[in-house]
Amino acid sequence: MMGNAWWNLILRFLLELAALLGLGVAGWSLSAGFWRWILAIALPLVAAVLWGTFAVPDDPSRSGRAPVPVPGAVRLALELVILCGGATGFYLTGHAAIGIVMALLIAFNYAFSLDRLGWLLRQ
Repeated sequence: MMGNAWWNLILRFLLELAALLGLGVAGWSLSAGFWRWILAIALPLVAAVLWGTFAVPDDPSRSGRAPVPVPGAVRLALELVILCGGATGFYLTGHAAIGIVMALLIAFNYAFSLDRLGWLLRQ
């Protein structure tokens, strides 16, 4: 399974971290005063909680545990919203090159995860 190849799993993990950073940067840069602190912390925190909470049972790319089981299409949509949200956060805050490269890497990661995508959509 290419979706679970070691290099693709590392790329996916790095993209997850980058998405959290992009959301934090967006929260900080697109608000002012006290709200910038709240959003810079809350956006990545909420994304991380959603990422860890809503899962497809027995997902081979995760531990197999699903605190809140959801259909594969819901999980895929959640992943794309968080990952692309991070890329968009970079783009909108003046880090366009980082946002574009991240978006391309997300597409690359999913292109080499077609077996996982098929599995998710069958769940």
